[in-house]
Amino acid sequence: MPKTVRSAACAAIAGLLTMSLGALTAHAEEEQAQQFTPEFRQVHKGIDPKHTPKITAPDSVRRGAWFNVTVSVGTGSLHPSLAEHFVRYVALYKDTVEIARAYLHPVYSSPTVTFTVALDEGGSLTAIAEPTHSAAWEASKKITVLP
Repeated sequence: MPKTVRSAACAAIAGLLTMSLGALTAHAEEEQAQQFTPEFRQVHKGIDPKHTPKITAPDSVRRGAWFNVTVSVGTGSLHPSLAEHFVRYVALYKDTVEIARAYLHPVYSSPTVTFTVALDEGGSLTAIAEPTHSAAWEASKKITVLP
């Protein structure tokens, strides 16, 4: 086969591959965009026995004193930790400020995290847990800070 014909054939094959890959990428991006609808992204504030975080912490603490806050995902039973479905992370907020976050690994991490924190003033602790198959779930607990 002459060099110019071979070059033209290679260019044509490369063009077809590029078009095919582009179409596949566009299709995958479209499917992903459909998955992440506003309803999917919105944080769930209701109660679900498998997804709602449970906050275990004292009701009142001394100003500046360290205390433990344990967040377990699932109010009825622990959320599964499987390769195909697990909790990505657990984040802890004091009012609107994120103060701690832990990323979890599937299979090797239990969906239970203990943070050690200190507060200067009372307010609300909010835990947000994001599983792989839905939007994040949220739970809150009021904390009083004593002098």
